[in-house]
Parts: sequence; structure tokens; C-alpha cells
Amino acid sequence: MKVQLIDGTRLWFDTEGLSLVPDGDTMRQRPTLIVMHGGPGGDHNGFKPAFSAMADTCQVLYYDHRGHGRSDPSTPDHWNLDRWADDVVELCAALAIERPFVLGLSFGGFVAQRLASRHPGFAAGHIFLSTAATKDSEAIYAMFHRLGGDEAEAIAREFWGAPDEAAMTAAVVRYVTVCGPLYTTSGMNPFGSKRTIFRNEVLTHFNHHEGPGLNLLPELANVREPVLVAHGEHDPVTPMVGAERIVAALPAHLVRFERFANSGHGVFRDEPEAFFTVLRSFIHDHWTS
Repeated sequence: MKVQLIDGTRLWFDTEGLSLVPDGDTMRQRPTLIVMHGGPGGDHNGFKPAFSAMADTCQVLYYDHRGHGRSDPSTPDHWNLDRWADDVVELCAALAIERPFVLGLSFGGFVAQRLASRHPGFAAGHIFLSTAATKDSEAIYAMFHRLGGDEAEAIAREFWGAPDEAAMTAAVVRYVTVCGPLYTTSGMNPFGSKRTIFRNEVLTHFNHHEGPGLNLLPELANVREPVLVAHGEHDPVTPMVGAERIVAALPAHLVRFERFANSGHGVFRDEPEAFFTVLRSFIHDHWTS
């Protein structure tokens, strides 16, 4: 399915689970959980089928950011965090979704942080999952070395330190092949799915325009809704120090910080039972129909 935004761009989306459920003689409203995929350049498929586990609690809305997956490509001047965050608000307005919970994974977590600060009052709660607010290159290289030795560190440096978009494109295959399996403690390579539509042009554009100077920490003081920060101790691409900085920057009374000792990047992949238990608890604590 696709929905058209104000500027004519169409976003692809899908839903799982009921929004209204029978409850005696009434219909009870359940929350909507919007899950925003990583990348940049990936799509929503990495959430399936894992997030089917949440369909007993809420309606799950999957979508592809503009420029990604099955959504309209738009143009590079619209591939930025402000536009991606505004797209979520327009998507919900078009679908008459009110007070969703918004989960952002990795790059989707960048969008989620910008959404939370740019649109206070929009969401019932936010989940920043395996993400960061700034890029700490040396922490990334150190984690890849710890997990994969000299080769992994060298390839991570080649990829993330690429001087231009062409060099990053040239390095992506080696990075995905060698560093990808280190993202998870199970060795599952999140880049290995043939179901996912990869848009390397969005990846390289973001990482050589808005990405290098990214610093979301100052704006996190503007967040007004509850936030769950969930992070794996063995995350190489957004190391734990990034989550700690996010927690320190947010209003303390709004934050729940959950560290997962046996997880890498995307804790729902490595510790699904523990993660979904925490997520259900967070939604239950902050949802009023």
C-alpha cells in the first residue's frame, strides 16, 4: 500500500495487528507502533517476521522512508532528517493515526530523535533502538577490532572514512561481507537478506552530507514524551557510549534505559524474548486509549 504526502511523494507502508478490538460491548483502541528501519539505504524488511510478536499488543505499522525500498525515490535535496521526520507526521495525518509509539532502529533512530525534538506532543512515546546521536568513529573502529580483529577494523576504516561517495560505494561490498556478520552476536548478517531493497545512493549521500556533522544531543533536551533507549553491549556500529550520551542528554524523568548484555546491533535479533518483553512493558506503561 502507498499513501501520498503533501508534496506528492508516496510512501509504501504495511500494517500488522488490529487497531480496534472487541472488548465486551465496546471496541477498544489499541496503540499503533511505527517501526522505522535503518540504513540509510535499507528498507523495512529487517523487522519481519520478528515484530509480528507485537501484533498481540498493538497495531504495527511498517514503512519505507522516502528514497528507500518501495517508497518513491524523491530527490537528494529531500534526503535529510527534517524531511524524513516530517514525513512520519504527514503519514500519520493521512492515515488518521494519533499518538503512536515511534521506534527508530539505527539510522531510523536518527529520524526518531529528530521527530521527538521537532514535533513535541506528536507521539505517545519513543523507542531509540541501537542508535546514536553523534558519530564516534574511533569507538566504532575499536569495537570492530575487538569483534573482528585487524581486518574488520581496516575495512570499517576504509568504508566509514571514505573520502567521497564513489569511494564509499566501492568499499561497500567488502564492508557488508566482512563487517556485516559482526553486527549481531549470532553472526547473522543483517545485510544478507535478498528480500531487502538496498539504495546505496541514499547511503552514500547521507554519509557525505548531513551525516558527518550529525549531533542530535543538544536538541534532545526538547523531548517531551517518554523514551525507551535499548542497546546491545556488543554493538560495533553504534557502540554503547552513544546510547549513554543519548540518555544523559534527555530529560532524566522521561528515560528508561535498557542494556542487553548478549546483543549487538538491533537487539531484537539477538535477544528477541527479552527485548519484546521490555517493549511491551514500555507501551503498557505509557498508553492510555
